[in-house]
Amino acid sequence: MSASQETLSADTPLQEYDERHAGSRSTVVHTSSCETLQNEYVTGPLEETFLEKTCEGVSDLPKNGHPSSLAVPSKRGPRFWRALRLTFFSYYRRLFTLVFTTNLAVLVALAVRSRGVASISTLSHVSTASSVNLTVAVVFRHEHLVNLLFVVFGSIPVSAPLCIRRTLAKVFHYGGLHSGCGVATVCWFLLYAALVTRGFIIRDPAVIREEPAIIVITYVLLTLLLGIVVFAHPRFRHLAHNSFEAVHRFAGWMGVVLLWIHTVIVANAFRKAQPGQSLGKFLVTIPPFWLLLITTLSIIYPWIHLRKVAVRPEYLSGHAVRLHFDYAASRVSLCTALRVSDNPLKEWHVFATIPEAQGTTSFSLLVSHAGDWSHRIIRNPPTKLWVRGVPTSGFLRCAIMFQRVVIVATGSGIGPVLSLMTGRPNLSCRILWSTRHPQSTYGSAVMNAVLRADHDAMIIDTNATGRPDLVGLAYQLYVNYDAEAVFVISNPASTRKVVYGMESRGIPAYGPIWDS
Repeated sequence: MSASQETLSADTPLQEYDERHAGSRSTVVHTSSCETLQNEYVTGPLEETFLEKTCEGVSDLPKNGHPSSLAVPSKRGPRFWRALRLTFFSYYRRLFTLVFTTNLAVLVALAVRSRGVASISTLSHVSTASSVNLTVAVVFRHEHLVNLLFVVFGSIPVSAPLCIRRTLAKVFHYGGLHSGCGVATVCWFLLYAALVTRGFIIRDPAVIREEPAIIVITYVLLTLLLGIVVFAHPRFRHLAHNSFEAVHRFAGWMGVVLLWIHTVIVANAFRKAQPGQSLGKFLVTIPPFWLLLITTLSIIYPWIHLRKVAVRPEYLSGHAVRLHFDYAASRVSLCTALRVSDNPLKEWHVFATIPEAQGTTSFSLLVSHAGDWSHRIIRNPPTKLWVRGVPTSGFLRCAIMFQRVVIVATGSGIGPVLSLMTGRPNLSCRILWSTRHPQSTYGSAVMNAVLRADHDAMIIDTNATGRPDLVGLAYQLYVNYDAEAVFVISNPASTRKVVYGMESRGIPAYGPIWDS
């Protein structure tokens, strides 16, 4: 909402609002018939407020959804350089590369220095390096650390140089650290397994210490780690997300248990070289023990908050349902998302939380048909659901780092937008929402909320107009509104297209990266 706009409440007298905003116009591309538009949209008092402005906007909008003929400029730089900088070397991959190559350089140096000899010192260094990477990989998925990152990076004032803010707004690419450390963990453990295997073959007492279980557990752990990494590959994760989630969870849990057993066995074997020292005292002197303890607590923490809570479903249409929550420990902050499930050991789904009333714990989630689970929830709305962990900040929180933004959403992507606008009703923004039958699919409450956030919102009914040129429309709004950045919440293909279309023209643009 622009700085000059006022927050519109349902109690605002219609005549008073029309007098205040007589010059504004909400652009709703729906049909070429104002009569049809009236029949479709007059479902509540707030829609009546915008009816006249909406009807004015229909006649001068062509079927492709373009409000003007503003030309989109050519992309900057050679095509190869654009692809390399904006696609192949995204901030996520830059973080991954930095972490992985640093680990790889240290690993190679240690392997060369040790010459393949499995001394106690070498095994200790390799084990510690593997434990450090595993701990960092797990901790960087912890809800409180993620929320802290967004708070710290988001605290930069909007008066700071744009070049700094546009870079810090990439904080949601922190997953590159998670995946980089995860793959590095496997590499370090491969070296560890090679050293232990060599020691087992030559019967090196420094490695085996008459504990053959070490070699067995080492290879079981290596198999689990490799399975986790393979199933976490983006393509496999996209094609079989439930399998990825199950392998990540159960193989991870089994791996942690085996790591504890392995750590105790190895520590007990090595402590025998120091007569008179108990196992407990020896354990607290080695870094892997403390690192494994941190890893274990980080994994357990979200499950401590596992609970089954009451849900009040609000059926919107055959394509969408709104789930309302109100429980004591659920107070949500700006642009957070919550994990919900009807089977906590099988699958979890993340949805943006939309606060419903100031000073209360009430909030809702907007669920649209995007798969088997959501289809089942829409057809048979639940009255209870499992929730886990605490609400976690999402990328749209970075919008507060800019003075004026354009937000592009398609379908149920409007949910995160409402989460942002409810938490920051005075944020200066323009909203472009493209979806099929917005009124009949998502209901009056969602339409009202969008129009309160931006009474000039561009709402496109794709059933009537077809799919619009989101890049062209986003650029149009960016220029006309003198915005500083564009945020996109859509499906992966559309998100990448719009983000690339903006960034390749020098415009700061951001969208979810689906890395979890």
